[in-house]
Amino acid sequence: MIKPKILAFSGSARKNSYNQRLVRIAAQGAEQAGAEVTVINLADFPMPIFNQDEEAEHGLPEAARAFKQLLIAHDGVLIASPEYNSAFSPLLKNAIDWASRREGDEMPLLAYRGKVAAIMAASPGALGGMRGLVFLRLLLSNIGVTVLPEQQAIVQADKAMHPDGYLNDAQLQAAVIKLGTRLTEVLRKLRD
Repeated sequence: MIKPKILAFSGSARKNSYNQRLVRIAAQGAEQAGAEVTVINLADFPMPIFNQDEEAEHGLPEAARAFKQLLIAHDGVLIASPEYNSAFSPLLKNAIDWASRREGDEMPLLAYRGKVAAIMAASPGALGGMRGLVFLRLLLSNIGVTVLPEQQAIVQADKAMHPDGYLNDAQLQAAVIKLGTRLTEVLRKLRD
């Protein structure tokens, strides 16, 4: 049986990020379903704001290259993003932009083509980051990622998330775990 490889990360570099905790819950579901999961924090991959002049002069930053290589090495991604003014975070957009850049004669969008993603969000607000997921889904689809129709938005994350990293509501916890499980199942079917 093929063991899918999944990269899990959030669009937040904040300490005690709700979204980093959320993506870890989904990662548990993927692991329980038999996937090999790598959880990373984008704070460990500091990249300058994408600028084509910067790229032309210095090439791909080492952190961007390392992030891109992780994407290439995995079959799917679990992404949780906070919502910033009705969209996903600039940190996430910047990382996606850098990893989309070609090096040498590689195929365009190599890090994204053929990947499958499950997306989620957590926010202290009343919509749980749902508006940002609309734009994230659109962006990922446009660069060749198949995004699962299932998604999860956690409202009032400051109350919903236990400090130990799980959701206080057992049904919500199960729904997020199911995102990881579902991604693993889809990847396994695609690779069989």
